Amino acid sequence: MSYYPLSYIDVALAAALILINGAISIALRLKMERTLLLASARTTVQLLLVGFVLNWIFNLDRWYLVLAMLSVMTLVAGYTAAARNDRRFPGMWITTILSMWVSSWLITAFALFVVLHGIGNWYQPQYAIPLLGMVLGNTLNGISVGLATLSSELALRRGEIDSALALGASRYEAALPTIRQAIRLGMMPIINSMMVVGVVSLPGMMTGQLLAGTPPVEAVKYQIMIMFLIASATALGTVGIVALSFLRLFNRDHQFLFATLRKKGD
Repeated sequence: MSYYPLSYIDVALAAALILINGAISIALRLKMERTLLLASARTTVQLLLVGFVLNWIFNLDRWYLVLAMLSVMTLVAGYTAAARNDRRFPGMWITTILSMWVSSWLITAFALFVVLHGIGNWYQPQYAIPLLGMVLGNTLNGISVGLATLSSELALRRGEIDSALALGASRYEAALPTIRQAIRLGMMPIINSMMVVGVVSLPGMMTGQLLAGTPPVEAVKYQIMIMFLIASATALGTVGIVALSFLRLFNRDHQFLFATLRKKGD
């Protein structure tokens, strides 16, 4: 098996398929043409830029450059997860970035230092950057869903929570049903993916390795590792964002600080 390099013409032919989306939008008057054009342009520009940056980092192979790249990736992921939420509260951005940073870096460090202990230097960009990128991308979804569920459910159940607190319940007891729901929904996407991986879908990393000529069994072993890394990071990140947000929205006097939970734009 050998790797087939794509030319820019090959890439352009694949990119032309977006015209199908545009035709559907025009035919059904969805008015998504501008959005599709913007999304296509951003996809192309962003991936080309990251390709040139990664090529530069791979060639230099310096730990501080890898660390800087990983930090930027984490900050962007944390910001994106928080920005998706329709509600705001003080400390939300720091809480989200912290949850993202701790969960994803802890699990990626385990992979680099324990699972892949034979690769040599931990900062090899061939391993460190793709691993953290895959962990971040999926942890982002879990944290985003967990945060959105927690904030929206707390707002909807304000009366129930205030009543429970007035009757002597602790802040944890009053918010426990919402906490459970937020964590459950945050972890559900990765669980669903694990249920069908290899049967319904072939994940990106495994597909990329197969296209690059890696033996199927070796590609499968890497993908199994990745799935469990992602599942663990998602669980830690979701629990982290829900727990830290809970502490921001309930004080030590067991009061629900509903006034601090504002809708976006208010």
